[in-house]
Amino acid sequence: MVPTHHTKPARQRVAFAHDWLVSLRGGEHVLERLIDASSKKYEPAGIYTLFHRKHTMLPKTAALPIRKSPLNAMPARRWLLPMYPWAVDRLSDKLARDHANHAIDLLVSTSSGLIKSIEAPDNVPHLCYCHSPARYLWHAIGDYSTGSGAGAALRRFGLARFGDKLRKYDRDTVRHVDAFVANSKHTARQIETAFGRDARVVHPPVRTDRFTVDPKVDREDFWLVVSALEPYKRVDLAIEAAMTAGNRLMIAGVGSQLASLKKLVKQTDRRFKSVGLGGGRSSFIQFLGRVPDEQLIGLYRRARCLIFPQVEDFGIVALEAQACGCPVVARRAGGAVETVLEGRTGSFFADPTEEAIRQAVDRCPSDVAEQCRNNAEKYSEARFDDAMLRIMDDMLRR
Repeated sequence: MVPTHHTKPARQRVAFAHDWLVSLRGGEHVLERLIDASSKKYEPAGIYTLFHRKHTMLPKTAALPIRKSPLNAMPARRWLLPMYPWAVDRLSDKLARDHANHAIDLLVSTSSGLIKSIEAPDNVPHLCYCHSPARYLWHAIGDYSTGSGAGAALRRFGLARFGDKLRKYDRDTVRHVDAFVANSKHTARQIETAFGRDARVVHPPVRTDRFTVDPKVDREDFWLVVSALEPYKRVDLAIEAAMTAGNRLMIAGVGSQLASLKKLVKQTDRRFKSVGLGGGRSSFIQFLGRVPDEQLIGLYRRARCLIFPQVEDFGIVALEAQACGCPVVARRAGGAVETVLEGRTGSFFADPTEEAIRQAVDRCPSDVAEQCRNNAEKYSEARFDDAMLRIMDDMLRR
């Protein structure tokens, strides 16, 4: 009798696309989780990205082949925006060639820019997890056009000169996406407005096993901002509110606006001194730069509150803070409306002014670690994994 050999069927292969891998922010943690979750059922086939810097990689992401656009070799990526459509199209070409050599079964893009425009090979479905339609093209153009100095002037010129062409490309290539998943109801509405497409909502995963409450750590009186230092994040409002209130503010994060924010601190201090309110308030503001998780967790556990002054598409930072028992003072807009419980895990302000922030801090509840933690646990990694794997299964059965 001839023995029968059973060969294990090959796992279906999933390729990923991500705008750029140059820093570690919420989007990169979502990508890492998608790779980790999908690897339990499928074979991750690599990542396609416009730009890549090795030192910013998380382990599951770093383990995969990285296919970079031709722009990766060029400096000053922010000023290459008019060339992004060409670069995305070249990534589509690379994906097609790779598929011809070793076929993929599904393309998953995680996008807050133009990478959602990458085209999957024929008969390969494309699922886009959208953090936001490109903010600088759609709903936050003003935030990228304000400011003084040469950098702000160049941004204004670039968006005025190329904005319409980029929006047309972004809208025309939405046909490359078979299904959208939005990170919040707010983002789903933006997808519908920009592209006329529906999106299911799956909130991003919060590392609730990493970010935890420590009842042995006492809360202090400083305010906290955890944010990329970019125009739309409105860190300037938090600075002005803290200096006016005479309260300490710790700012964890890096970005293109660091120099201008430090200049704002000096200007605000001089303004207070000039009207007889005394100087020296610049000492209330501390820029911490990029901080590791261990330090960040300590800040969340000690801060009086997290200040969240921007209109964020979701805002995972607000839930990391709550996972550590820290209440949140947030703008009443965007994803924060879904994740902060007024009077229970934080407070809201409607107007983007320093006075409104100060009043919201006064209303912010204290001693609410348990309520904050319970709220954050509703956004666990396990919930995210289950929801996204079900959607990926559905796409692969089409």
